[in-house]
Amino acid sequence: MRDYNNQHSVHHREARKQGSVQPINIIVSDGNEQWVGGITAEVYWDWVEITWFWLSEDFRGKGLGSSLIRKTEELAEEMGATKAIVTTFEFQARSFYALKGYEVVGEVKGYPPGSSYYTMVKSLE
Repeated sequence: MRDYNNQHSVHHREARKQGSVQPINIIVSDGNEQWVGGITAEVYWDWVEITWFWLSEDFRGKGLGSSLIRKTEELAEEMGATKAIVTTFEFQARSFYALKGYEVVGEVKGYPPGSSYYTMVKSLE
C-alpha cells in the first residue's frame, strides 16, 4: 500500500521522508506529577492532525482544554501548518471543537449506533 501511494502521490512520498512529519506531544500532570491529560498531534502537508486529546474528568470545564488546543495550534503554525483536522464522536467533543472554530466536513451517521462520527477542520490563518 505504501509503495502504491508513494508512486501515485508525491505528498505521501514526501511525508515519509525523515523529518517531514513533526510531532506535537503535550502532557498535563497534577501537583503529584500524575498524568491528568494531554494532546498528541502531527504536522504534515501544511496541516496539523490532532490524534489524541484527553483530560481527566476532574480537570474538564476549567479552561485547560482550551489552553491545550490553543497551544497546539500555535505550535503547529510555527511548524508551518495553516489548517487543522480532527475526528471525534458526537458524545465526545464535537461541540467543544465547534466552539473553537472547527467545522464539520464529514459525518458518519449511526457510528456508533445512535450517534455520529465527525471529521472537523479549521483554518489557522
